Amino acid sequence: MPVSDSTFAIQATGLECGYENKVVLKNLTFSVGRGEVFFIIGGSGCGKSTLLRNLIGIQTPMAGTVEFFGQPFTDRDPAARRELLKTFGVLYQGGALWSSLTLRQNVSLPLEEYTPLSRREIEEIATLKLAQVGLTGFEDYYPSEISGGMKKRAGLARALALDPAIVFLDEPSAGLDPITSRRLDDLVLQIRDMFGTTIVVVSHELASIFGIADRLIMLDRAEKGIIAEGKPRELAQSSRDPRVTEFLHRGDLPPPPK
Repeated sequence: MPVSDSTFAIQATGLECGYENKVVLKNLTFSVGRGEVFFIIGGSGCGKSTLLRNLIGIQTPMAGTVEFFGQPFTDRDPAARRELLKTFGVLYQGGALWSSLTLRQNVSLPLEEYTPLSRREIEEIATLKLAQVGLTGFEDYYPSEISGGMKKRAGLARALALDPAIVFLDEPSAGLDPITSRRLDDLVLQIRDMFGTTIVVVSHELASIFGIADRLIMLDRAEKGIIAEGKPRELAQSSRDPRVTEFLHRGDLPPPPK
């Protein structure tokens, strides 16, 4: 299914998310522009990961709709949803790599699932994707043999396997030291700049939020919804909501990126 000419990569309208009869988030309406690095932020338990699961189809919203590039996703039949799934990749927390598979085999999984390519072609693409994230020479290593930061990069390589138009990153910097986290942020920007990929990041890390986010939405547990939307520095400087300023001023504002 080709990507349309819609201005927005993602449009969520009136989303209500939760579990059984418990509503976690309600009346969420927001858009993500093409080629944007868009953050979903907020305190623990505010529903960041719940929203992500509803956006990527792991959970079905209790109400509302999600569109990708102007094409409905929420209410599509399984075959049409499968086609749309090919247009985005996901980096889960911790990388979520299969421990019994090498890095090349892990990156090959989406290609085996969604394409008719030969084994040789799949291995060549997997090797290329690992090279794009700086893991040349580690193709035959197992996840237990590499560092946490390398696992995140390998997970990102797998998310990029199908050349997706959108990549979702769930807490990509969690558990990483500041230097490794910054390198991962730089890699995210390189991917966006090189391929025009739309990036959606779930995170609470201030360095990443101020370093690479074009825009963000902030969720609040008590409100069960969005309490702020905009550019991170503008919100930090001008928001009158104490919940927003407290979250964004947990430390000194990092300097603007070079």
